[in-house]
Amino acid sequence: MGSLASERCVACRGDSPRVTAAEVEELRREVPDWDLVERDGILRLEKVFRYPDFGEALAFTNRVGFLAEVEGHHPAILTEWGRVTVRWWTHQIRWLHRNDFVMAAKTDALASG
Repeated sequence: MGSLASERCVACRGDSPRVTAAEVEELRREVPDWDLVERDGILRLEKVFRYPDFGEALAFTNRVGFLAEVEGHHPAILTEWGRVTVRWWTHQIRWLHRNDFVMAAKTDALASG
């Protein structure tokens, strides 16, 4: 487990700092399989997790949901037959924060364990 996955999320406010381009490049080293996507003018982290059926996809969705509640940071999750798409961004700042990379790393850990 990388160092990001061992961190805790910090509370964010509307004036919390967005990650810089340099920070994005540095933080992506720990979550290299996540895509950077811009939707509605907001940069987000996105990854598709594949499962053999809907039941396993739903079980993973529930594990991510439980983690989100524990950390107080919530993603957009799309659960479909055999796949789960997870998107992290910080709603308060309408961009990426370090928390999003922390949660991406934690999500990877859930998927592999």
